[in-house]
Formats: sequence, C-alpha cells, structure tokens
Amino acid sequence: MSPLFPYANIVAGVLILVVGFCFHWLSQLVSVFNWDLATRIGLQEREMSPEYKVYEHAIAVADSALGWLYGVAAVGLFMNADWGYQLAWIPGAILTYHSISAWVWEGNRRAAGRRLWSNAMRIGWCSANAVAGLVALLVAATAGTGP
Repeated sequence: MSPLFPYANIVAGVLILVVGFCFHWLSQLVSVFNWDLATRIGLQEREMSPEYKVYEHAIAVADSALGWLYGVAAVGLFMNADWGYQLAWIPGAILTYHSISAWVWEGNRRAAGRRLWSNAMRIGWCSANAVAGLVALLVAATAGTGP
C-alpha cells in the first residue's frame, strides 16, 4: 500500500516519541518510583483524593510496563522498518484509548465535584493523545500491516 502521506512514518514516529514515550512513559516512570517528586513537578495532581490516587498509581504502573515499546516503535518508524509499523499498532491503540478514557475520567471527576483539569488542559491532553494514536493507527494500517 502507499503511505498515508509523504514521511507519514516520521510524523507518526515523532508523535509517538513525544506524546507516548516522553509524556506517558517517562512521566509515569517518575510517578512509579517517586510519587512525591511527580506531584511536586506537576506530573500528578496535588489535591487528589485517596481513591483516585490508588487508581492513578495503578495506571502509572501499567503505563510504565508498556510505554518503553513506544520508543521502540518510534525508532522502527524512523527507520521505515516493517517491524516499526507492526509495533505502531500498540501505541496507536493505547494512545487512542488514553484520549477517550482521560476525557471520560475527567467527566466523572467533575460529576463527583472534584474537577482537576481546566477545559483547555482537558481538550489539549485528550486531543494530543487522540491525534498521536489515530495517526499511528492510520500509518500502520496504510502500510499494509495487521495487528
């Protein structure tokens, strides 16, 4: 199949590297190893209720367990390697999921009276994840690779 657009693999690789590897994996890794530091530098919310903290810590562990694959997929896309397109399905699906779940999660917090994100932060974060995830999925799909 023909590429989605010229240098689509590079664009997808950069999006995966920045949004997936840096924003998700590196920040969540800091959260797993030092929650207080993550809170102090703004990676985690200061005024989080205990029931949310348990969930957020579990998400940090899960993101840390999988997020290293984002960097590997990005390198594969930069190299235009077949395995890079195969691996792009993983961050593509997870980042798309993150965009939807973060939107709903914040909606649930707001409904419970515990709004943590501004509207701009919610739209920005969810949009960045959605764009990165959907571009990765489209690039993988147009490369003729299957999940």
